Amino acid sequence: MQQHEQSQVRPRRSVLYMPGSNARALEKAKSLDVDALIFDLEDAVDPEAKELARDQVCTAVVQGGYGHRELVVRINSLHSPLGQEDMLAVAKAQPDGVLVPKLEGPADVRQVLDVLDRLDGGKQIALWLMMETPGSVLYAREIAEEARNATRPVAAMVLGTNDLAKDTRAALEAPRTGFLPWLMQCVVAARYAGIDVIDGVFNQIGADDTFLAECEQGRNLGMDGKTLIHPSQIAAANASFAPSEEEITWAGKVIAAFDAPENEGKGVLKVDGKMVELLHAQMGRRLIDLATAIEMRRSG
Repeated sequence: MQQHEQSQVRPRRSVLYMPGSNARALEKAKSLDVDALIFDLEDAVDPEAKELARDQVCTAVVQGGYGHRELVVRINSLHSPLGQEDMLAVAKAQPDGVLVPKLEGPADVRQVLDVLDRLDGGKQIALWLMMETPGSVLYAREIAEEARNATRPVAAMVLGTNDLAKDTRAALEAPRTGFLPWLMQCVVAARYAGIDVIDGVFNQIGADDTFLAECEQGRNLGMDGKTLIHPSQIAAANASFAPSEEEITWAGKVIAAFDAPENEGKGVLKVDGKMVELLHAQMGRRLIDLATAIEMRRSG
């Protein structure tokens, strides 16, 4: 069994959907302060523009110029001819990842992994998993098992809360009470698989306080970032899912305490009057690794 623990922390605080049929948007994305871009061939593209979107997205990926931004392409369902054609084209373009929609269970994950293994041109395109159907939530554990055992990179689960709202008839408005069990089920599944988990989109533009509250809720639930529908949401997502100065300072103190020679071998210490365990030092190291990766991105 192979578990894909992330050897290097990669910030995915802000993950912006960009319609593949909009050439201007694809170009503008090169200047946005976003961690990852999802070039969408599915929901954001009208049926008559599907082929145009595929051609534009693959050309944009091949031409590059996106700097540190992680490039992910969301294909149409692999159960459709469109999705199969998307996968062929995306495998040739070699983005960082491919996001697969409408997963219903572990068999779908195995199918995608098999297709990628046959088509991948050597870059090891990472698989991103769209958790947006009742089946994907019900079988989150089994999907995570496939991701955990995969012999190729699996990067993240992405929550598709709009589709879940449609299929379940649960209210998506703040504070998303009905969604909390499903969100947490996916968080636990992703952690079991050793991959990231990205929260669903917020559908309003301009409701800054409500959007910020939902970002904070997502982070408190254990999410690594949030999918976005508009560039105006990027700054708040980046701030919400980044470690604060206070957290970085505290993590440094805990790490320094456990690293001190006189504390070698100890599992519990008192730092600034608080009892901390070795696991808090491990959590602190990851937090500082994330902060370092974000800082490198800013200065790069």
